[in-house]
Amino acid sequence: MRLLASLPYPFELRFMARALVAGVTVGVFAPMIGTFLVQKKMSLIGDGIGHVAFAGVGAGVVASGGAVASVLPLWTALVFAVGGALGVEWLRSRRKASGDLALALFFYSGIALGVVLVSLGGGLNANLLIFLFGQPLTVNGGELTLILVLGGVIVAAMLVLRRALFAVVTDEEWARVSGLPVGLVNNVLAVLTATAVVAAMRIVGILLIAAMMVLPVASGQQLARSFRATLRWSVAVSVGSVVLGLSASRIWGLAPGGTIVLIAAAVFAVVATVRRGVPSRLPVTEGADV
Repeated sequence: MRLLASLPYPFELRFMARALVAGVTVGVFAPMIGTFLVQKKMSLIGDGIGHVAFAGVGAGVVASGGAVASVLPLWTALVFAVGGALGVEWLRSRRKASGDLALALFFYSGIALGVVLVSLGGGLNANLLIFLFGQPLTVNGGELTLILVLGGVIVAAMLVLRRALFAVVTDEEWARVSGLPVGLVNNVLAVLTATAVVAAMRIVGILLIAAMMVLPVASGQQLARSFRATLRWSVAVSVGSVVLGLSASRIWGLAPGGTIVLIAAAVFAVVATVRRGVPSRLPVTEGADV
């Protein structure tokens, strides 16, 4: 905490220091998850799970008697998000619905249930909008602790399981023939994705979390020659976007969540423009350097 108190402008205030720590944590784990999701061609799963998580927020608001500011909505959002992620994976793996159709089913059902539960809890208000669009500047101590714990679990799991995850998202049939527990690995990835969505909800919001899982990865793929390099570039772009976005929000009074995502999008636009006409590099599926 002493280190946080000595940060320079624009992070010298306590609420800015908390926002920075929470934002950088999200900036690390969101593209780590996103790199595997993009490779698996399920880039939009974060968006779908986010809408299911909103139903969990509504359930938490109802259970806490309308106390949106409590930590309970985050825990109920986690339960709903994990259930939704496992449901999407169950439908997809058993060919009962394609990935896109399964996402659409949970996407619309989740947002509809969220609206109903929110209305029971007193209706949509400014505090609930924080979960939709994010507001890192108002993160309190309890929420910061939760983000750090969930982020640590996600990063540790990704580092331990990275080789198995890479094999499964690259070629499920080959992974199955090789004896890997494909179903279990897919379920673990689904649970980690749901956890990442909930942990990032207070920073960029349910409606923008998918962008933080995809945009830095899109930039990383333009810059990297291997999967590991893509992962590193993606995290670097994501963390840089968080720091610049929070700085801009303090200096010019901008919405921090939206500013972070806009900077990530601008980085991709610049990288893609510069890379145009440059001979293509090795695809990220080659050189399984993970």
